[in-house]
Amino acid sequence: MKHLIKNSILALATSILVACNNVGHMDFPGVYKIAIPQGNIITQNMIDQLRPGMTKRQVIFVMGTPLVRDPFHQDRWDYIYNFQPGGGIRGQERITVFFVNDQLVNFTGDFVPTSEAPTPEISTAETDTQASTN
Repeated sequence: MKHLIKNSILALATSILVACNNVGHMDFPGVYKIAIPQGNIITQNMIDQLRPGMTKRQVIFVMGTPLVRDPFHQDRWDYIYNFQPGGGIRGQERITVFFVNDQLVNFTGDFVPTSEAPTPEISTAETDTQASTN
């Protein structure tokens, strides 16, 4: 009898430990989960400001300090942004910037620079007004 109680307690303790194994992975209803942003925030406005020939300091001014600087390839900087809304799917954005002789030559990644907006044409009425004032 004593041996049966001892085995029952051991089996109960083992089953409780196995059941508690997944407690960290369970989603409790009504529990608030925070959004977790990590890395450098990258916006389209930042990408549109990048121009070939910019110095490393100018790129840092526009994009911020890069998250990853490879000590073996110092002319390559990686900007990575991870975001996971509370309990949602993790998203990632990435830009890699390349330099030659401390000047920006190229960048690749999830963003593409928007095309240059065409300059507005001056109407003939505005030109006549400008000519008469000169």
